[in-house]
Amino acid sequence: MAKPEGLPDHDLGDQGLLSNSDDDPRFDDDRVHEIHRAIRAVLDGYPDTMAIGEIWVRDNERFSRYLRPDELHLGFNFRLAESAFDADEVRGAIEHSLDAVTRVGATPTWTLSNHDVDREVTRYSGGEAGLARARAMLLVELALPGAVFLYNGSELGLPSAALPDEALQDPVWERSGHTERGRDAVRVPIPWEGDEPPFGFSPEGTTTWLPIPAEWSSSTVETQLEDMSSMLSFYRTALELRAQRPEFRGDAIDWYGSPDGAFAFRRRGGGLICVLNTSSEAVTLPPGTLLLASAPLADGMLPPDCAAWLIAS
Repeated sequence: MAKPEGLPDHDLGDQGLLSNSDDDPRFDDDRVHEIHRAIRAVLDGYPDTMAIGEIWVRDNERFSRYLRPDELHLGFNFRLAESAFDADEVRGAIEHSLDAVTRVGATPTWTLSNHDVDREVTRYSGGEAGLARARAMLLVELALPGAVFLYNGSELGLPSAALPDEALQDPVWERSGHTERGRDAVRVPIPWEGDEPPFGFSPEGTTTWLPIPAEWSSSTVETQLEDMSSMLSFYRTALELRAQRPEFRGDAIDWYGSPDGAFAFRRRGGGLICVLNTSSEAVTLPPGTLLLASAPLADGMLPPDCAAWLIAS
């Protein structure tokens, strides 16, 4: 959108075709903001319009510039999607994210994955542990003030798909000389119904542009709809509570003192308490009435790989 003066060469080194790094002269040029202001001026002439930017800018102050009142309405924030399942790392991502938007009075946004990064179930170690941690992080994400973006398939607990080399479609695969597999593992169509691919995504007997793993038969929408313990049911419950409960009000959070490997925060103005336990031991919950937990409590304590919502007493 905006290039540096003189169009200098840039040594890509090990960064690949797109680096989004602070020393890449093609990226985050100051003059791009003039373009965003021009676009916003047009949008402001139409009711109910909104502009969202995919802003891979790490510096909080530079990130905030895109969200000034005359530029973008919202900016995708990928700090949670880049964080390991670690209480300190997740808390740091939350604090940086809130700092960036508070500078300009913008609305924070949150997402755990998108079409460019491994799905959260896979990032959090895969298998049952990955599913448990993905459930826990959903409660953290939905407890935060602002807008939440859910990547399709997350609500089914899908992992990144293990695809054969011959199925890969991402240009990164070819451009890298088959050394980088690209992003196809997170772009597989979601399974809707039935017992075998293509699971209702395409007519029976056809092949989808990326193959759907046969083992996803237990993760279809049809299978999960009637299972109250499924990831889909959990998502629906959590989203309904977030939409209806007054405890989710408030634009800021306050942190509690917590043991190592855990954290707790409270929505200022609403009273919701969210607790995350990434340690290997169960932790004591703050005072309050349990609203929802990502897994059953253990003798009233929050187990490892688990999160909970409480209503402050």
